[in-house]
Amino acid sequence: MKTTQTADDLNQNFWNSKYENNSTGWDLGMVSPPIKEYIDQIQKKDLKILIPGAGNAYEAKYLIDQGFTSVTVIDIAPKLIKKLQEEFKNNSSIQLIHGDFFEHQETYDLIIEQTFFCAIHPSLRPKYVEKMKSLLSKEGKLCGLLFNRAFDGGPPFEGNKNEYIDLMQDQLKIEAMENCYNSHPSRKDTELWINIQKH
Repeated sequence: MKTTQTADDLNQNFWNSKYENNSTGWDLGMVSPPIKEYIDQIQKKDLKILIPGAGNAYEAKYLIDQGFTSVTVIDIAPKLIKKLQEEFKNNSSIQLIHGDFFEHQETYDLIIEQTFFCAIHPSLRPKYVEKMKSLLSKEGKLCGLLFNRAFDGGPPFEGNKNEYIDLMQDQLKIEAMENCYNSHPSRKDTELWINIQKH
C-alpha cells in the first residue's frame, strides 16, 4: 500500500484543512444512492443511528428528512461540526459530536459506513473492527459502503473484499459484502455493499 501519511498525520488539523480548502474529492455532494435505498426501506424511525466521520453529513440530513429521531454524527474536524451545528440548529433528532470515534462510548442499532473506513490510516483498521463491535447493540448492524479498488496514497486508502473479510470475519458476522449494483456513477464498479453484525 503506497502511503506517505502516518496515522498521527491524519489529525483534526489535517481534516480541518481539507474542509477549509474544499479538497474532499470523494464528496458526492448528495446522499449516496445505495445508502439512500437502504434507508428508504427502514420502517423503525427511532433506531439509534451513528454516522462516524460523516463529512458534510448528507446521509444524516436525509435521515432527519425521512423522520428518523435519533441520529448521532461524530467527526474529528471541529470546523465541520460547527458548520453542521449551524445547519441543524434547534433540531433535537440529531446529536453532533466533535471527537475521536475510537474514544466514543455508546451503543447503536445501526452504524452507517460511508467513506469513514477509507479515511482512517490502514494501521487502525483492526482497531476499527474492535470499536465497531463494541458500539453495536446486540441486534445492531454496520451497513454501508467500502471501496473495492486501489488508490495512489491516501486518504482515501485502498482496500479489497478479501482483505476486508480477513480483517472482520473473526470479530463480526458478515451478512453481506457484495459488489454494489446501484452506486453513484462516479463510483460504479468500485464499491462493496456491507451488512455486518455481531456474532
